[in-house]
Amino acid sequence: MSDVDSAPVALSDAEMHERIVSAVLDHRLPPGTRLVEDKLAAAFGVSRTRIRPVLARLASERLVTLIPNRGAVIAEPTPQEAQEVFEARCLIEPTLVERFLVRASDGDIAGLRGLIEAEEAARAQGDLQRAIRLSGEFHLRIAAVSGQATLGRILRELVSRTSLILMAYGPSGGAPRQHAAACGCDEHRALLQAIRLRIAPEARRLMREHLQRIEASLVFPTDAPPSGELADLLGL
Repeated sequence: MSDVDSAPVALSDAEMHERIVSAVLDHRLPPGTRLVEDKLAAAFGVSRTRIRPVLARLASERLVTLIPNRGAVIAEPTPQEAQEVFEARCLIEPTLVERFLVRASDGDIAGLRGLIEAEEAARAQGDLQRAIRLSGEFHLRIAAVSGQATLGRILRELVSRTSLILMAYGPSGGAPRQHAAACGCDEHRALLQAIRLRIAPEARRLMREHLQRIEASLVFPTDAPPSGELADLLGL
């Protein structure tokens, strides 16, 4: 076999993008993590020039922030951005689940049940990172079957940003926990029951309430601004 035949195949830009997104979804890259071009290039076996468009795409998706003279860092969502993400999800996911009802086969519904069972197993084993990933996959699978490709692409970005939000504002100070850092399996099962019975209004309601409960579990900073006269605060 020649050296050319045995050389590893370089990853495409799309594959490198997917690897980074997957690391975010799995909570392996928390907010504020620096993405050094040289280290990324070495890890992926490509040149730095191949890394830059991947980082630019991630920045356009709000998963990465490009900072002058510092490079790229995993985005740190603000409370306002977190609220906007959940507002957007509450607007589009009820529509996606309704379209899923129209198009889904029995096999598609069984696939959702399998994701719930896998998430429950991961939680039982203490593998919360895998549970969180499966929880997001449940929502993305609904979008994929819905046939609404545009909303599906938007949701994929929102799910990735939700992972950052959970890391930043989860009730345990940013560390994922079983009952707070991911969608609840019980709520997914209730939603699945409405889907199985093809009850569209109930599925829409359960999806919206499910997302609202996740948002309500977030803990945002409550630091009050310092009080007193400005001169006193400045020590004058």
